[in-house]
Amino acid sequence: MAYGRSVWDDVRYELSSGNIIFQLIFINVLVFFAINLVNVAGFLAEDGSLGSSRWFLKVKELISLPADVKLLIKRPWTLITHMFAHYRIFHILFNMLWLYWFGKIVVEFIGNKKILPLYILGGLSGAALLILSYNIFPGLKANMPLVQALGASAGVLAIIVAAATIVPNYTVFLLLLGPVKIKWIAVVLVVIDLISIPEQNSGGHIAHLGGALFGFIYIRQLQAGTDLASPFIAVYERVVMLFGGKSTPKSKPMQRATVPPGSRKQKKVQEENPDKQARIDAILDKISRSGYDSLSKEEKEFLFKVSKED
Repeated sequence: MAYGRSVWDDVRYELSSGNIIFQLIFINVLVFFAINLVNVAGFLAEDGSLGSSRWFLKVKELISLPADVKLLIKRPWTLITHMFAHYRIFHILFNMLWLYWFGKIVVEFIGNKKILPLYILGGLSGAALLILSYNIFPGLKANMPLVQALGASAGVLAIIVAAATIVPNYTVFLLLLGPVKIKWIAVVLVVIDLISIPEQNSGGHIAHLGGALFGFIYIRQLQAGTDLASPFIAVYERVVMLFGGKSTPKSKPMQRATVPPGSRKQKKVQEENPDKQARIDAILDKISRSGYDSLSKEEKEFLFKVSKED
């Protein structure tokens, strides 16, 4: 933080800069504190021996996504509200960390505009799979009236899988584990959710898988030249302009996402095929000037092919 500037000044700057990742984190954190303040106020005003306050339970019911279609029809807004709400500290902490880390990777390759559609449509895909599963599978139907989904996990997992689909061999350093390719992080998270369905929070694990599936399909379609989020982005841009805002800026992709500077991979490309490295640089420069969508289909295929090379 710069001297002479308060934390709130930095927050206002990030919110007004068009950084969608920061804006999503800010909304989630704000809702988290609001929900917990309601719980604290209710706890103090009511009989503390009851545990969670009636105020808190009522708010939770109003914003959580029900698996029961009859209840969903009465509370359609929960399709959106559930993916911005948490009340447990570790739930929001890990979701926001995943969102920040993997969201930055997605922004580097396909731009800032794609984060919000990935998050929202991933969350909706998770909600759809949850509702469908509880209305189809006998092993889940009995608990359907009690199931209420809450949290950003489906949208966040869509972003994680999207990043792993774009650059599967992008390497991050994990505490105690060292360098790990993000494709293995995504695979582990998906497998954990899959095998955890018979345990507690079945609905949550199913919703996570729905988000992950959308993240994968979205990037595969984008690679093929079809942006499933384009209608969403168009509506978002109109709403922003309607309220006097500016169009979401295109982010500048960082070269290290495809060929990390100083890495063995980059040195190998430079030494064995300087023309290939020159073409990578030219494509990245083109993205930084005009955005990812300005690339031709052949350029996109070349970039993705290079990103997957060991």
